[in-house]
Amino acid sequence: MGTKRTHARRLFGTDGIRGVANVEPMTAETALRLGRAAAHVFRRDARRHKIIIGKDTRISGYLFESALTAGFCSMGVDVLLVGPMPTPAIAFLTRSLRADAGVVISASHNAYQDNGIKFFAESGFKLPDEVEAEIEHYMNDGALDAVRPTADAVGKAFRIDDALGRYNVFVKQAFPRELTLEGVRIAIDCAHGAAYRVAPEVLQELGATVFARGVDPDGLNINHECGALHPAPLQDLVRRERAQIGIALDGDADRAIFVDETGEIVDGDAVLAILADELLVYERLKDRTVVATVMSNLGLEIALRERGARLVRVPVGDRYVVEEMRRTGCNLGGEQSGHVVLLDHSTTGDGLLTALRLLAVLVRRQRPLSELRQIMTRFPQRLVNVPVKQRRELNTVPAVQRVIDSVTRRLGDRGRVLVRYSGTEPLLRVMVEAEQLDQVDACVDEIAQAIQKHLAT
Repeated sequence: MGTKRTHARRLFGTDGIRGVANVEPMTAETALRLGRAAAHVFRRDARRHKIIIGKDTRISGYLFESALTAGFCSMGVDVLLVGPMPTPAIAFLTRSLRADAGVVISASHNAYQDNGIKFFAESGFKLPDEVEAEIEHYMNDGALDAVRPTADAVGKAFRIDDALGRYNVFVKQAFPRELTLEGVRIAIDCAHGAAYRVAPEVLQELGATVFARGVDPDGLNINHECGALHPAPLQDLVRRERAQIGIALDGDADRAIFVDETGEIVDGDAVLAILADELLVYERLKDRTVVATVMSNLGLEIALRERGARLVRVPVGDRYVVEEMRRTGCNLGGEQSGHVVLLDHSTTGDGLLTALRLLAVLVRRQRPLSELRQIMTRFPQRLVNVPVKQRRELNTVPAVQRVIDSVTRRLGDRGRVLVRYSGTEPLLRVMVEAEQLDQVDACVDEIAQAIQKHLAT
């Protein structure tokens, strides 16, 4: 991998490159240049290199798979094609097959019209910002135009037929061998996405009775009224089939939202609390710490505190969760949205793996999910977006900062205030959590009024 560290990112966002398929930057032309630049960055010596490409089920996947393959091969790098495969499966296969990098073509939970491209390093972790910036630099650097391997130095493309089986075996290892899912009724919604085959297959092989939906992808229906963003059909399925748990994956299956046996939603915060408690019982929660984002509910923090553990918060984005976990050596982290990272098992969020670890707790404790999720009490939360005319640092607007500080002091450790600018719009987002909803409303209104008075004009 290259060593330059001074370039700025413009194409890459918090989770790769994403946009409307066939509209810049998500075009075949850009994907080809991206492939050539990435191949240059990932080549470290004179040996032959290889990169894995996986995708979800959206129709434009063929377009980008071909363009990226052309880019890599034109730089003398071999390509391993695995077809539709969950994002965490690509992270695993990159390590397992000793590839130099992995690529996922997916726009995650977005509708089929969008698509995206993200990379994994040979370690199975997402690329740091500086490496993405370096790739962007070479995309626009004419120096690569002269790099044209010929004859047998041109890369080849191979299709890996047993990739699904390899991931199947890997992910099942996360479920304790002494347990079984025999007699467990599971409803699952695969969002017509990348896990449409492997997820029901794994659960059935472990003995569960599976009721599956969202398993008929046609290239156009990924995430459409199904999956983690639209759990209502799964809630109906759980109640209708008297399932003990519902699992809703998103399009690339790197996260999951759950439904208990009564049909109620169980989000990522509750799952983190349950899994942390299980690890604490066996004294396996490293540093007695869970890493989550600023959006996680205060109830999670208090539930951990009551058990002698602590919550460390980072900016929104699973990559920031993983970075903090690696920096501090923690083994459990995640987001309210359902990205749960179990570093003892995987290098990235994995919806199916998370489901297996949660199922292990259900089976071992012989308690329904509706009881387990009571481990944390969700605090009422309200978020308002206040339009602003300028993005001034809040500590340079004393009248606003004083109000924020005053509200924060009044709430103490039984409430939380988060004020941050939107990354894409001229908005200041105000979020308050507290024990009572009327208290939340009063605090939000107090801060919002101060912002409107001093920053909206």
